[in-house]
Formats: sequence, structure tokens, C-alpha cells
Amino acid sequence: MIDEDVSGILSRMSLYGSFLSDEQFLCSICLDVFNNPSSTPCGHSFCMACISKYWDGCKVFLCPLCKKTFQKRPELQINRTLREITNQFRPMTGGEGVRIEKRGGRGGRNGDMPVNFIPIAALTNCSGSPEPPPTFPHSSGRRRFTVTGAASSRSLPICEIHHRGILKDQLSVSEQEIQEMIGERIRKIEEIRLSVTELELAVEQETVGSVCMLSELMSAIQHSQAELMEVMEMSRRAAEHQADSMIRELELEVEELRRRESALAQLAQSDDYMHCVKTFPNLSSPPPTKDWSDVSVNSDLGTGTIYRSLAALVESFQEELETIAETGFPDSVMELIPVRTQPRIRKIQEYAVDVTLDSNTAHPRLILSEDLKSVRCGDKHQMLADNPERFNRVVCVIGREAISSGRHYWEVEVGGKTDWDLGVARQLINRKGKVEVTPSNGYWFLSLRDKKKYAFRTEPSTDVHLNLRPNTIGIFVDYEKGQVSFYNVDAKIHIYTFNDTFSECIYPFFSPCTNKSGKNDGPLIIKPVIMKE
Repeated sequence: MIDEDVSGILSRMSLYGSFLSDEQFLCSICLDVFNNPSSTPCGHSFCMACISKYWDGCKVFLCPLCKKTFQKRPELQINRTLREITNQFRPMTGGEGVRIEKRGGRGGRNGDMPVNFIPIAALTNCSGSPEPPPTFPHSSGRRRFTVTGAASSRSLPICEIHHRGILKDQLSVSEQEIQEMIGERIRKIEEIRLSVTELELAVEQETVGSVCMLSELMSAIQHSQAELMEVMEMSRRAAEHQADSMIRELELEVEELRRRESALAQLAQSDDYMHCVKTFPNLSSPPPTKDWSDVSVNSDLGTGTIYRSLAALVESFQEELETIAETGFPDSVMELIPVRTQPRIRKIQEYAVDVTLDSNTAHPRLILSEDLKSVRCGDKHQMLADNPERFNRVVCVIGREAISSGRHYWEVEVGGKTDWDLGVARQLINRKGKVEVTPSNGYWFLSLRDKKKYAFRTEPSTDVHLNLRPNTIGIFVDYEKGQVSFYNVDAKIHIYTFNDTFSECIYPFFSPCTNKSGKNDGPLIIKPVIMKE
């Protein structure tokens, strides 16, 4: 049935004086007669294999002719009618495309000459492009049809050298190829930019994950070290107490034995026989003493349990490292990445300033380094002048550099300290006696207590939950905006920002807090700022 319909179509096209053009049966991609033609949603037809290959590997699907884009790759079906027409057309051309020329005389339709089918392969110019069909000597009333329809005086130009037609089909194809190359490169540019963005995110995720993991390990090691020191100190004290007790007991026995020895010596010198007989039995038997042959001071430091626990921790850490190396950090770590509502650490580091400590303001227990870059708390008060600017109750010190305008940034290493306060303080603050360290009283700072409790001294106090324990704190001041911001420098994470209004000079504020019997005796160190990538 289909063959009959197709034959009918071809017959009607001939009967109504129409013409067949090779372009009607050529795929614009391979420039050959259709092979299993299929039509796009926009109505253009191509070989099924050609359009499928054209779209393979593309992220954007568009029609090669009209450039219409589709949101997703169209599902193509073979155009059966066009395929049957092409199959009927192909035997008439010997399997190749054609030029169809229809010549007619002045007699109109009755004088038309038969349609001539000429293989395109035989009609090419020197460049390989198809050329117009040859003309035949005939009456002036003839009509010539080519791939674009009826020819006229403004028809295709003729090459003066080869006397053959010059077509622009190849130029159109070349232009299309260049457009496709441009599109591919524009897509590649976007792909590269996307890759850079993804790389930045991966670096940020890796930074958060590694800092989190290593901070936990460092914290666990520091905890184990503290336990070791404490256990060894307790073992030393217990052994010392045991030794003192045994020495006192031995000294008492020695004292008793020496008395017995002295009595025996005196008895040996006595001439009173009866006294010797009566006394000797009591002196001859040794006094009650302890067997000390197997007695020794306990030398076990009690650290074995801690070392075994630490070994298990290191083993677990090694397993975690191997897992991370193969599969990356778990999603729970990735959720720790903060939203970037604050400037990046590198941007604010551009405002780094040289901060030093003002020894005239330091509490008497504070010990400052010679370069005035670090401070720690000592065990005793020092004999220092009680000048008006010195703190005499709060264990703190302020910097020498006044901040009255602009932007300023500095970094302080807090290390393994259990307690500290860092921030800024107003110039005209109370420095004597008990001080309420709140913003309303001219203090804006972040505090750590008991190695894990972070808070800001607001009214009431604002607790801060930090998943990553900072080793270095960055402090950024924007005087005009009234902002004091705190950053975890190692993890490149914003922690908190105070918003207030400054009406007078403010100064960097430092408090290492008391040393808590050696548990918090580490210093606060003002570090030189190193730009972070």
C-alpha cells in the first residue's frame, strides 16, 4: 500500500508539472541521499545515523539547519513516507543525487521535453562542488530548472575558466562547521570555569575535613599527654610517700637495733655475773623486725593503660585515613562548611597590622616576651608600679596600637590553652578592681573556658558551638562599620561578628587567663600574618 501511495505521489508531481530536486533527497549533514531519514521536532529531516552521531556527546541539542534548541535529546523515529519516496527516487539516479532539468518550448505543456536525470557525481566543478546541468541548444523559450528552481538571468554564476557553475553550498557547510566549532569551544570554556568552581569547593571541603580530623587527633593526643603527665605525677607522689613510710619504719628498726647493740656491749663490759645471767636472755633475742628482702618501691608509673588507649586511637585514625583516601570525607563533615556571608580570610588579611603588647597595662602576674609579641600568666605577682593604665584585678594586657579609623587585622596563636580571652577594648575603660567585661562597658571579645566552652561576653553571654577547635584566631576590625569579627585562621572559617558603634579609640585586648596549676600555662602569641590561598 505504501509503495502504491509513493508511486502515486511521484506520478502526480510529474503530472502537475512540478520538478524533483536533488536537495529534496539529500541529508544536509552527509550531503548524500537520505538513508533511513528521520525528522526533528522542528520539521527538518536527516539520516538517522547522521543526526544521532551529530548529537552524541553534546550537552545542548539543536537542529543543524535552523539551530532550534531542545531541552532534552529528541526521540527520533524513521520517517517511513520519506524513506519510501527516497527508495523510489534512488533507482532513477543510479544511486546518486541528481540534477533535474526540464526544458519546454513555446508550445507550453505539450511541447515539454522529457525530464532528464543526470548523476551529480558527473557534474562537479574544480572545487568538487556540484555544478549546474549542461544547457542544450534549443529555442529561446526553454526553461531550465536546477536544485534551486527555475534559472534566470540572475541565476548561478559561471566560472570563466572552467565554464562551470560556482555554488555556495560548500561555503554554507563550512560556515556551519565553524559555528559548531565555536559552540563547542564556548561550551568547553563554561566547562573549564565550572571545573575551577568545583575545584575551589573541593579545596574548601578538604580543608574543613582535614582540619576537623586533625584537630580531633591533636585534641586526643593533647588529652592523652595531659593524662600521662597527671598519672606519672600521681605515681611519683605515691612512690615517694611509700618510700618515706618505709624509710621511717627502717629507721625505727635501726634505732632499736642500735639500742640492743649498745646494751649488749655494756653487758659484755660488766663484772656482775648475776646481772649478766639475768639480762642476757632478753638482750640475746633480736627485737621484732620486718623482713625487708622482698620489699621495694613500686616503680610502675601506671601509664600502660593510657598508651594502649592511645595506640587504639592511632590505629582507628589510620583506618579512617585509609577510608578517606579511598572515598573522601563523609557527608557529616561536608555539612560543616559555612555559608559565605563574611569576607574571605585572604581578603581581610590584606589589612594586617603590626600589633605589640603595652607592658604598662599588663597585670602584675603576666609575663611578656622581650619582643612584646607573647604573654603568659606566672605563678606570682611581680613588683610593678601601679600606674593608672595597669590592670590590677583582670589578668589581661592591651596592645599599644590605637584603632580610631579604617580596617585592621591581626592573628593570635592560642595553641592548646584551656582558657583565654581575645578581642578589643575601649580606651576609657575601668582597669581597677572587678570589671564587667561586656560591650556596654567597652569590651568586645571571644572567650574559651575549660578547653571546650566558647562564648562572647554579651548581655547575656552568647555561647558559640565550634566544630573545629581553632589553633589561631584572626581578629578583624572595621572601625567605620562598628564591626569586630573573629575567624578560625587554619580552617578559614568565620566565627562571629560584633556590630556596635565606636566613639573613641579601641585597642587589641589579650588575656591568657590564670595558668590553673600548669594546665593553662601556655602563652598567647601574636603571629605574623601569612596570606592564605
